[in-house]
Amino acid sequence: MENYLVLFVFIGSLLALGFALIMAKRVLGFDEGTDKMKKISRSIRSGANAYLKRQYSIVAAFFAGMFVILIVMAAFGMLTWFVPFAFVTGGFFSGLSGFVGMKIATFANDRTANACRTGLNKGLRVAFSAGSVMGFTVVGLGLLDISIWFTLLKYVFNQSPSQITSAMLTFGMGASSMALFARVGGGIFTKAADVGADLVGKVEAGIPEDDPRNPAVIADNVGDNVGDVAGMGADLYESYVGSVISASALGVAAFGGDIKAMAVPMIMAALGIVCSIIGTFFVRTGEKAEQKVLLKALRRGTNLSAILIAIAAFPLIWFVLGREYYTLYFAVIAGLIAGVLIGLSTEYFTSDTYKPTKNLAAKSETGSATIIIGGVGLGMLSTAVPIIIVAAAVLVAYFVSGGAADPHFGLYGIALAAVGMLSTLGITLATDAYGPVADNAGGIAEMAGLEPEVRERTDALDSLGNTTAATGKGFAIGSAALTALALIASYIEKVQEVGASDVSFDSFSVMNPLVLIGLFIGACLPFVFAALTMDAVGRAAQSVVVEVRRQFQHIKGLMQGKADPDYAKCVDLCTRSSLKEMILPTVIAIVVPIVVGLVLGYLGVVGMLAGATVSGFLLAIFMSNSGGAWDNAKKYIEAGNHGGKGSDQHKAAVVGDTVGDPFKDTSGPSINILIKLLSMVSIVFAALVVNFHIFG
Repeated sequence: MENYLVLFVFIGSLLALGFALIMAKRVLGFDEGTDKMKKISRSIRSGANAYLKRQYSIVAAFFAGMFVILIVMAAFGMLTWFVPFAFVTGGFFSGLSGFVGMKIATFANDRTANACRTGLNKGLRVAFSAGSVMGFTVVGLGLLDISIWFTLLKYVFNQSPSQITSAMLTFGMGASSMALFARVGGGIFTKAADVGADLVGKVEAGIPEDDPRNPAVIADNVGDNVGDVAGMGADLYESYVGSVISASALGVAAFGGDIKAMAVPMIMAALGIVCSIIGTFFVRTGEKAEQKVLLKALRRGTNLSAILIAIAAFPLIWFVLGREYYTLYFAVIAGLIAGVLIGLSTEYFTSDTYKPTKNLAAKSETGSATIIIGGVGLGMLSTAVPIIIVAAAVLVAYFVSGGAADPHFGLYGIALAAVGMLSTLGITLATDAYGPVADNAGGIAEMAGLEPEVRERTDALDSLGNTTAATGKGFAIGSAALTALALIASYIEKVQEVGASDVSFDSFSVMNPLVLIGLFIGACLPFVFAALTMDAVGRAAQSVVVEVRRQFQHIKGLMQGKADPDYAKCVDLCTRSSLKEMILPTVIAIVVPIVVGLVLGYLGVVGMLAGATVSGFLLAIFMSNSGGAWDNAKKYIEAGNHGGKGSDQHKAAVVGDTVGDPFKDTSGPSINILIKLLSMVSIVFAALVVNFHIFG
């Protein structure tokens, strides 16, 4: 039976990749539009390719160094020889997910703009098809990586289930490392360009968004692709793989090495691919450019996929694990419902169809200070609902799975809830990734001088994209919290395996000073990390602002449209700044858990992981929702409310959006990677920490 289970997972991965290929061909079959549109798209594509080439060369050097370190640890018996290679493949597939998504996005932007000349529904189909390529590439490569390693470890190297999951957990570290580089580097690039373009172009020069006279406009559009597409793809790949592997590892512990418990999360992910593909065929809309109408179109597909996986999960649990374990099904349902509710909560706080964002836009009447204060307060308030949802999901998943009798089953239930939440990631990510494509399409429509109704349609798609992006981030952050809990449990299991056999889940009392100190350090880490990334955006944006001002002042005829700006200079500035600034935050995320472990021992590490998970979850939700609300408040004003474009209220909203840019697209989404990377690094270096530490 287990052979067929593995085969099903492998077929699921091929199905996802095949569907992504079909969607890619579909996108490329659409017309690119005018010669000017093609030229602008080529410039964006060229800038994105150049950035990723330079980024990957730096990341490759990091991976080479880590590979050597892991090889040395394996030589001293602290790791198996599979770990260094698993680490590399995890990073490779994570980076490849982002690269494929970015490539198709840069080919879809002009096609989406041209499709919007025909109608809104056609524009949505092109952009959503491009997003589908990203979504199904991520899940397809994730399951492909998992199934290949599972096959090699079990059937070639004859490893036991616990040895298999122990090795496979480590390619999560590679995926998380790559994701953090991609998210932080891409986030700094895109927000430096965005801030520079908005502050000088909109506020100082008073020219429209994406005006071709703005020297930072191409860099801004490049940033959408390297940050919001390539960075997001690597990020969600890491989330997806991490949830599946951690659930598999806890299943092995709960069921005493039964490989069927390990296979259930993988099969559920494969079933989720089938459900997501079905859901994509139900995403369509009419020509009414209202956010509620567009949102309903996307929600139809995602909700159908969630319903289908909810139906499919029951026979999976019943027939694979046995009827006596049917209550684990309710843990999956808890995760699915939690994901939907977090999405709705995020939508309520960030969409301009609801009161919070409308009230935030009204604060622009009294200037930029009040809209910034309002956005900060809105983001803080928005953390309450997701934390209640996650807490309820954890409680339900733990107790329905039998956690009261055996904590191992309860923890397995929590991990299955995380898998349930991410099981339909294919379509969820498609609705998220289409946003940057629509944003680029709007820029091309403006720069190419297309008809006003084309820009209205792309703006409608882009505004919805802000909401779906915020929803997707909330989804990723919520799943990160559940996955991080599962990874902490996996770390304790690993500590027991490598030498601390007397350790139990009850050993980590907060009354123990080592655990308490670790808790404080962990709680502080997301704030330090957010500070570093925010400062990095600020420094990079300053250089762009100075350059844009210089070009406006010194290029004669630029403001009159008689001369062309030097777009390449701004792209190069953003590239150099982002690649330099991304290194320190990523290195800190890898070094801190090792240092804490060497000083405080494994007790301090568990405290650190718990502290980082709690504070990181709250901080990420706060930053993501504040940023999304500021962005949509600006767009609400641009639609003609509170004075409309060019008014003082609009300028105040642009300042608010500028503050929110690094909140929602750099620091916020990077934190959910941080809290999982801390756990992954801790698991990989567990043997070192158990054998060599100062206290405890």
